[in-house]
Amino acid sequence: MKQMNKKLATATCALALSIAAITAQASDTIKVGVLHSLSGTMAISETTLKDTMLMLIEEQNKQGGVLGKQLEAVVVDPASDWPLFAERARELLERDKVAAIFGAWTSVSRKSVLPVVEELNGLLFYPVQYEGEESSKNVFYTGAAPNQQAIPAVDYLMNELGIERWVLAGTDYVYPRTTNRILEAYLKSKGVAEADIMINYTPFGHSDWQTIVSDIRRFGGEGKKTAVVSTINGDANVPFYRELGAQGVSAEDIPVIAFSVGEEELSGIDTAPLVGHLAAWNYFMSIDTEANDEFIDTWHAFTGDTNRVTNDPMEAHYIGFNMWVEAVNKAGTTDPSAVQEAIIGVTVPNLTGGYAAMMPNHHITKPVFIGEIQSDGQFEVVWQTPSTVVGDAWSDFLEGSKDIISDWRKPLSCGNYNVVTKTCSGQNFE
Repeated sequence: MKQMNKKLATATCALALSIAAITAQASDTIKVGVLHSLSGTMAISETTLKDTMLMLIEEQNKQGGVLGKQLEAVVVDPASDWPLFAERARELLERDKVAAIFGAWTSVSRKSVLPVVEELNGLLFYPVQYEGEESSKNVFYTGAAPNQQAIPAVDYLMNELGIERWVLAGTDYVYPRTTNRILEAYLKSKGVAEADIMINYTPFGHSDWQTIVSDIRRFGGEGKKTAVVSTINGDANVPFYRELGAQGVSAEDIPVIAFSVGEEELSGIDTAPLVGHLAAWNYFMSIDTEANDEFIDTWHAFTGDTNRVTNDPMEAHYIGFNMWVEAVNKAGTTDPSAVQEAIIGVTVPNLTGGYAAMMPNHHITKPVFIGEIQSDGQFEVVWQTPSTVVGDAWSDFLEGSKDIISDWRKPLSCGNYNVVTKTCSGQNFE
């Protein structure tokens, strides 16, 4: 019996040591969640962002990792299924114990993840332009707010091209609807009549554009210079632009300015009929800076494909990831609450020759560029802001929003503070 007890004790000790070794081994890395659709309608845009994160993590590990530990990517596929984004985010935080999540594209996917990261005090770095009207202590918005993309784009069309009639065409979900609500209010504040604004929504993956493009041609043929402001997302852009070409809608007749079409989306279509149409972003691959050249070279080496393009959301991940690394080093820990506090004020280089700063409202500073589509699928910059623009979480053109500010610094620590009533509503620090 004594011998048996001794063997049992030895086995128990060995098991404990084995578990301890596994735990120690697991803690030798810092896990980073990558939450992007690798299948479904949004895979056309999001797969590249997954690759971008893997590249950024690999490059950081070459520099020694973070806090003396290597980073480990945990990649999941929410498959363009919005509720699945929430499930995958929960798995990343509860099961995989990731220090931060980089991901989502559509606003509906972000809003699916939002309550999860708030409940579990996770960190989400969101890299795509969005509609604003939101500020969370758990989310860092590294894509453009409307005042960093949509409003400057409309100003360009109005002031530089003399546009008088407006087609607001979008995919039927929260980002296009809210952005177009802001743009409609803004256009009316500029004296545009309601009859000169046409609004149209189509579902994700929409493919039959013949009737809609015909309606756009008819609307634009009534004597006033007309433009399309496009918030169409995902693979629906491919047949939309093909139909424009098929019906002979040129940039000279009715220019289209897109907020969700970049180099990646254009790489899948014949761009010859689209030359002269426009996009508004905060980065283009064609921008000639040393930092951008180095980024492109690293990207081509990582993918092993010199034909792979870069785009705006990739730069947003580049900025957000580097900000997270800086904040973790500054805090000396990956603890989310410490990182949330440390990241405000962090400044890192962008790829266009300047710097991005994380503001107290969890939005960053960005330049704005208008690019014209070229025959090779690249963009020629035709206009840019003279300096960076601070992202505004709450629109100045919507009732109920224009009196609200966001400031996550203590002691205010509020993302929804009404400067008139002096009250904070929504989520705030305990």
